[in-house]
Amino acid sequence: MCSIIGYYGKNSAAPIMVKGLKRMEYRGYDSVGVATEYDQKIEVRKGVGKVSEVNDSECLDKLPGRIGIGHTRWATHGKVTALNAHPHSSTSGKIAIVHNGIIENFNELKEELEKDGFTFVSETDSEVIANLLQQNYNQTSNVKKSIIKTVSKLKGHYAFVAMFENGILAAARYHEPMIIGIGKDDYFLSSDVLGFIEKTDDAIYIDNGNFVILDSSGMQICDFEGTPVKHQITKVSKEFADAYKGDYAHFTLKEISEQPETILNAGKKTESAIEQTADFIKHAKNVYMTGSGTSYNAALVAKYLMSKYAKVKIEPIISSELPTLHDSIEPNSILIAISQSGESADVLEAVNIAKKSNAKILAIANHKNSALVHESSLFIGMNCGPEVGVAATKSFTSQLAIIYKITEKLCEGCLDLDFKEVSNSISKILSNHSKIQSIAKELKNVSDIYVLGRGIHYPIASEAALKLKELTYIHAEGIPGGELKHGPLALMDSNVYVIIINPNDSTYTDTLTSAREIKARGAKIIGISDKNSDVYDHWIEIPSIKESMFPLIEIISIQLLSYYSAVEKDTDPDYPRNLAKSVTVK
Repeated sequence: MCSIIGYYGKNSAAPIMVKGLKRMEYRGYDSVGVATEYDQKIEVRKGVGKVSEVNDSECLDKLPGRIGIGHTRWATHGKVTALNAHPHSSTSGKIAIVHNGIIENFNELKEELEKDGFTFVSETDSEVIANLLQQNYNQTSNVKKSIIKTVSKLKGHYAFVAMFENGILAAARYHEPMIIGIGKDDYFLSSDVLGFIEKTDDAIYIDNGNFVILDSSGMQICDFEGTPVKHQITKVSKEFADAYKGDYAHFTLKEISEQPETILNAGKKTESAIEQTADFIKHAKNVYMTGSGTSYNAALVAKYLMSKYAKVKIEPIISSELPTLHDSIEPNSILIAISQSGESADVLEAVNIAKKSNAKILAIANHKNSALVHESSLFIGMNCGPEVGVAATKSFTSQLAIIYKITEKLCEGCLDLDFKEVSNSISKILSNHSKIQSIAKELKNVSDIYVLGRGIHYPIASEAALKLKELTYIHAEGIPGGELKHGPLALMDSNVYVIIINPNDSTYTDTLTSAREIKARGAKIIGISDKNSDVYDHWIEIPSIKESMFPLIEIISIQLLSYYSAVEKDTDPDYPRNLAKSVTVK
C-alpha cells in the first residue's frame, strides 16, 4: 500500500525512480508523482492513474536532476486527485516530501502552521510534514535539527523522505518500512527492496525511530534524539529481482503455476524454528494464531488440523479484532503471527498488544527482514519468492505447508507427510485449465456465488470466497457445510451458483447431502472433488490424496477459477480495485 522511492547519486534520478515505482506497482495505488532537485530548485510532476499513464502525460522520467523522490499513493485522506497525489511541497516550494502511513494529529498541526502563514493545497495529512519541516528549517537552517524537531511533533505511524532545495535528502521511519539501497556511487531510499533491486542488493533496513541524511559528505543515520547509530548492510536475496511475468499473461497466473515448487520450499532453512515452535506449543498454556485475510484463513486451517491430529487447542484471532480482545491474551502465552509481507499494520498492532502480556511471538512470513520478524522471537520462512499479484495464492499454500509441518512435529509423524505427492497432485490440476476456463465463461454474469465446505474444508471455502471477491468482484461467501438450514438455504434459487468442496473423505457423504438440498432449490452446483456425482452441474476433478492433505490441493482449482473468471469479466487479476498487497495503514 503506497510506495516510496528516493534517489541520491551521480545518475539522472527521474528514470531510475519511475522504473522503481513500476516494480512496486503490486503494492496498490491510485496516483503517482515524482520530484527532482536541479540547480537548487525543486520541480514536482504528478497525476492520477498508472505509472505508465502518468509518465506518458506528465513526462515524469524527463525531469532533470540527480536527486529525487517519487511515490505511488493509495488514498486515505482525501479523494483520488492530482492535488492529493505525492510528492507534496512546502508553501515556499523549497522542500518536498513523500509519505507512507497516517499522521494522527495532522489537523492540530495544520491549524498551528496556518496561523504561522503556511498554506495547504491538498486534503492529505502528508502535506503537514512538508510545511512542518519548512517551519523548523526556517528556524534552524539545519536539516538534522529540522528532522529531529519535526518527528518530535508527529503522532501516528509513518515513513517519509524529504528533499531540500540545497540538494540534501533525508528520510525518517516510525512503524512503516524504509530501506536504504547502497550502490557504488549512489543511494536509494524505498519502502520495498523491489524499488532498487535492479541496481543493488546491498541494503540497510532502517530501525524504527531512526532517520537518515544523504548529502555531499555521504550518509549518516541517527535516532530521533540525533544520536548516531550503527547500521548493518544486508545482502538482499536476488530472487526478488525475478519478479517478472515471463510468458504468463499475469503475475497471478504465474504465481498459481509456481505452487508445485513453492509447496516444497516452504519452511526450508528454518527447520529448526519449526521444531522449536512445536516445542513451545507443547509447553504453552495458551496458543493464539493471528493474521488478516488469507493469513487468517490459514490460521483457521491450523485450528482444525492441530485439534484433530495433535490434540492441541489454538485460538485463531483476526488481527484487526485483537485490540478489542486484548484482555483475553493470557500472560506468557504464545502468539503465532502469519503475514505474507510481514508489514501488515493490523498484524503488527496485534503483536504489540500480545507482547504487553509477555506473550512469545512466533512469525510465519515471506520476508526475513520484515517488521514482523524483527518483533518476533522465532521466524519460519515461507520461501515462496516474490508474490506480486495482490490476491494471495502461492503464499497461502506455503503458509499451510508450514502449519502442516508444525502439526507433524506435534503429533510425532502421525500425518505421514509427503509433499512430493502434494506437489505432483498440484501439477496434475495445473496441467489442464480448459474445464475451469469453460466454467469461468458461465460465471461471467453471475451476481452471487456461495462456497460450501465442512470441517477442515470450511476455511478453504472461506479462502475460495475471498479469492472470488478479490479477483472477480462477484459477491461470494463461504458457508460451513452443516449451517444450510440455519439461514443460507433461504438464498438458494436458480440464479445462484454454489461451489461444493467435497473430496472423498470422512466429510463426503454429509456434504453431498447438503449439495442435494441446494440442488433441490434450483441452484447450480460446481463440485470440487476426486469423485464425481450426478448432483454436480460441473465437476472439477482433483487427484485422490491422503485425507489430511486435501486442503493443500483443493484451493488450487478455485484460484484458477477466480483468475479465469476475472479475465472473462475484463478485470485486472493482478491489481484488484481498492486493494493493496501490503496493508501498512489501519
